[in-house]
Amino acid sequence: MLDKILEWFDEEELLIANGFDEAIIGVDEHSFRLIYSCEKCIEILVGEGMNYEDAIEHFEYNVRGSYVGTKTPIWCVDHL
Repeated sequence: MLDKILEWFDEEELLIANGFDEAIIGVDEHSFRLIYSCEKCIEILVGEGMNYEDAIEHFEYNVRGSYVGTKTPIWCVDHL
């Protein structure tokens, strides 16, 4: 999906969260911010060896909790 988005929006600056390309589910066409699935991000962390609870904690604090300016990705909360 990332390759298609970069192709479609080749003139826009998009902020990419390293290591989470497979969790991209879209782009906001108004702010040109990538949209990531929180559940898919957590699954990626679990696949790298974290248990589910540690992956949630790491994701919430170190990834989703980081503000890196106006291009900060949008995190779609699709897990409970």
